[in-house]
Amino acid sequence: MDRRETLRTVDTLQVVATGTLIFLIIGGAGVVVLALALLGTELLHLGHVDVDGPISVETVAGFAGAFGFGGAIVNELLGARTPGMIAGAAAGGLLAAVPTGWLASRFSRAARNMRTDPTPTRDDLVGALGLVVTPVPVNGYGEVRVRVAGQPVKLNARADQPIPIGAQIFVVQALSETSVHVETY
Repeated sequence: MDRRETLRTVDTLQVVATGTLIFLIIGGAGVVVLALALLGTELLHLGHVDVDGPISVETVAGFAGAFGFGGAIVNELLGARTPGMIAGAAAGGLLAAVPTGWLASRFSRAARNMRTDPTPTRDDLVGALGLVVTPVPVNGYGEVRVRVAGQPVKLNARADQPIPIGAQIFVVQALSETSVHVETY
């Protein structure tokens, strides 16, 4: 191999490596921004926190990540040696980026608009059924286990009459968020 062929091979390797490296940097930056946006850091919200433009940060980040990694894959598959081939790799990256950006937009919107149950309050304790886990004396507190919104909750309990361990109870009044007045059921 003469010197001219060696230089051409080195130049070709540098172009391929440089194009791929640029695509990988774009993809990596997109993934980092997407991770931060999905973790709720409100990245790039410069004004009012609730102001979202027509395109969310998650959509842009998903698009950039798929564009970068898709472009890097196509660039390596083509062995891009010319600017035209690198442009073809960019077009391949766009083919990956458009559906990924659309999916990121749909998933992030679905997560933001997801319906959830309201947080239980002390008013939700009244009427709950449960069991005594520590005997309830007349002038003191025992402990009861009740279900609130499907979750077991252990609470301090008072009663007008002593209640033994294992007895079924009914919550009559919520004295605080962690204590209740009960009666046998």
